[in-house]
Amino acid sequence: MNRKTHLRVRRTHRYLGLLTGIQFVLWTIGGLYFSWSDLDEIHGDHQRKHPSTFSAQMELVSPAQVLAQLPEAQEVASVKLVDILGEPHYQVVYQSASGQQGQEHAVSHTQLAKASTGELRPALTEGEAVQMALNSFVDSVQVARVEYLTQENINGHHEYRESPLPAWAITMEHPTHTTVYVAAEQGVVTKFRNDKWRIFDFLWMLHTMDYQGRDNFGNLLLRIFSIAGMVTIASGFALYFVSKGQSGKSNSRRNSAKKPLVPTN
Repeated sequence: MNRKTHLRVRRTHRYLGLLTGIQFVLWTIGGLYFSWSDLDEIHGDHQRKHPSTFSAQMELVSPAQVLAQLPEAQEVASVKLVDILGEPHYQVVYQSASGQQGQEHAVSHTQLAKASTGELRPALTEGEAVQMALNSFVDSVQVARVEYLTQENINGHHEYRESPLPAWAITMEHPTHTTVYVAAEQGVVTKFRNDKWRIFDFLWMLHTMDYQGRDNFGNLLLRIFSIAGMVTIASGFALYFVSKGQSGKSNSRRNSAKKPLVPTN
């Protein structure tokens, strides 16, 4: 291969290396953290108490009594028994029609009701949510901050993405700065988010190169860098073989120059 082609391959590899090298380092750092981390600690499972259970002999009304109070309900998605501060409640998820006739679309709703009487109840208040968060935490802690969330990505709460809203975010005075999220309308503790999870999530964002949603593994930027990375590797192999050929020629010329002159008769 001629010198001009050799220089072109070398220059391509150099610039691609600068472009992709930093991202390769970030991918490696993220991979190391992911592989050396305990997912139970990242998810906060070690900080969360086991869910409570109810006696099989408890007296409950039929869920039909709850549905009878929801005339707008057209379809029922689920009926669950959940614990709200030691008292059993039905969590009913149903769909109703919304919009003008002929252009109607289904809207999902969640309704809580006391399982012992069938009485409908509103979403969790701040006090109830705080008490549920404290009851679910294994350590004895104090509350540092309480926020009410109606949409994602507000005040840094991207960590609660794709989760039921509205929700209460209760941050504890704890070395891990754990935030317990309680879904107001569902009446349940949904997620624990601590500092280890936040580090994981930040590195995951760098890994996926999705700097907004963080979970889109098919975004355009990631695809471009993946292709650029493969081209960088291919140019490295090409440079190796090109340099090897050039090195062989240089050694041959160097050995020829060192040969002593033999006088001729």
